[in-house]
Amino acid sequence: MLRLADPILSDVRCLHSAAQDKQAQVSVADRTQHVQSKEEGVKPQRDPLDVSFNDPIAAFKSKTTWELARAYLVYMICSSEKIVEHNMTLLKIARNVLGSKLFVMLMKSTFYGHFVAGENRHTIVPTLERLRSFGVKPILDYSVEEDISQEEAEKREVESSVSSAGDNEKDAGALPQYHVDKSFADRRYKVSSARTYFYLNEATCERNMEIFIKCLEAVSDDDAKEPRPPSDGATFGTGITAIKLTALGRPQLLLQLSEVIMRTRKYMEALVGGQGNVLTHHKTIKDLEKYYASVGDNKDVQQFLKNVTSDKEGILHLFPWSGIVDEDSQLSETFRVPDPLTGQMRRLISQISPKEEEMFRNMIRRLNTIVKTAAELDVRIMVDAEQTYFQPAITRITLEMMRKYNKDKAIVFNTYQCYLRETFREVVTDLEQASRQNFYFGAKLVRGAYMEQERARAQALGYADPVNPSYEATTEMYHKTLAECLRRIKVLKDCGQDARKIGIMVASHNEDTVRFAIENMKSIGISPEDKVICFGQLLGMCDYITFPLGQAGYSAYKYIPYGPVEEVLPYLSRRAQENKGVLKKIKKEKRLLLSEIRRRLFRGQLFYTPKGNYVPI
Repeated sequence: MLRLADPILSDVRCLHSAAQDKQAQVSVADRTQHVQSKEEGVKPQRDPLDVSFNDPIAAFKSKTTWELARAYLVYMICSSEKIVEHNMTLLKIARNVLGSKLFVMLMKSTFYGHFVAGENRHTIVPTLERLRSFGVKPILDYSVEEDISQEEAEKREVESSVSSAGDNEKDAGALPQYHVDKSFADRRYKVSSARTYFYLNEATCERNMEIFIKCLEAVSDDDAKEPRPPSDGATFGTGITAIKLTALGRPQLLLQLSEVIMRTRKYMEALVGGQGNVLTHHKTIKDLEKYYASVGDNKDVQQFLKNVTSDKEGILHLFPWSGIVDEDSQLSETFRVPDPLTGQMRRLISQISPKEEEMFRNMIRRLNTIVKTAAELDVRIMVDAEQTYFQPAITRITLEMMRKYNKDKAIVFNTYQCYLRETFREVVTDLEQASRQNFYFGAKLVRGAYMEQERARAQALGYADPVNPSYEATTEMYHKTLAECLRRIKVLKDCGQDARKIGIMVASHNEDTVRFAIENMKSIGISPEDKVICFGQLLGMCDYITFPLGQAGYSAYKYIPYGPVEEVLPYLSRRAQENKGVLKKIKKEKRLLLSEIRRRLFRGQLFYTPKGNYVPI
């Protein structure tokens, strides 16, 4: 049962915040004045941060009273398990009963209006401008999804995950984890918070590329609306677009590439002993030459050794990985290793037809086009994490894009899911690669979206559960990984190097994790102005965290979905499902919403107009 906030506490808050209210009511200064203030050395508006995240004024000063009431209604509905469980069916019934026009009006007044910014890149502009005026920046995501049946999803996934040469799961050394299984072919199974793309054809992938580019252009347009001194550049690189690699190509190719990476690890483990990827073994070319001593005069072995990537600290890669992003190398020729006894070269990748090679090159071309456009527009790209059977390939491709494009600043960011047992080691290894190959490293840390699905699939297919055993273990993994990133940033600062060589987004709705980041930043002397740590939450969720951070001068982002009303229903369905799973957070958000609604009613601010005068960091 909900109760009203304590009236005494509410009155104290009212008195204590009178100055803030007055400030929030002041009209927005001309944007050019921001630039003049900055040039004259006047600090932009900043509010003190309540790290308990219990200040309803700071949380909701960017919202009209109607928007607060709508948010409260949405959270009330999300608290009903029966409604949430059948939400997609109820939405479809409402659409049939009301007709398209009335249904769209209903959605805009409730779920769509709360969780989605608008229908296209033009209608979302007011939302982006208001966010920016309150110190919050956008991560754009075009959230249209196909509403296809489970049967159709399974059919598409199976067909697009097997080579025309057949599934070689029974080949020697094949790993079952990296082969499609019909029972889990519908990748939406037990997933409520991540968008899923199912491959249809190459033309669909081309359209997805064009959509991502339009997102980049929308972010760039939004950045350009905020005038800056010429020294800061046209867009000052604060906007971000999120993309998924499964939207850009055939999943079979990601599966095969992921299997290559894991088979390479097993090959190296058998060769030198120990576990982990190639870089962690600290072996040199001379060490490899000793292993191949008996076949050292073999020309193929000599050519293999010539292509190994290494530096003074040892071997980085057994293969010339840069070739996979250059659009002209052949996968089947790249991933071959010598047998240490016979010298005969053997493929680590299952058979790929010429047509599939062309599909892979097309996928890389699309990604190259997107990242090149992002670099030209001064917008950043966040490559979303996906299932563990795709992730080795996604991470490897993303790192190669970092190496290619992150030469002067972090344009490309990878995503790491901290519910996985190997996350800390993977992040440390990738940080080492960035350091040794001298590129800027960008990472988004999340808890993860596929836990139940991953556990069920591992058990069914008989491989080790990749997921941490508990929520507490996941939190420990998150904090341990974040602390290591912060430590390395401090080392860069202390050595007089560019601290922005490492950029981290703390993408979390967990207050304790956000506090952990802030406290550690303070303890090791990393300030928001260093622009190395940013925070991100979804639009319509945890405003009581995002907006106080942005208004206090931290780099804060909202993940902004947009798209036509009837085409984002699957997205809205997921948001309802996700909110059902975080009832504790909803309870706090509802309490703060109710407190702010009461305060406005008591102070005669029912028609409050949000006007911010903040400049995002």
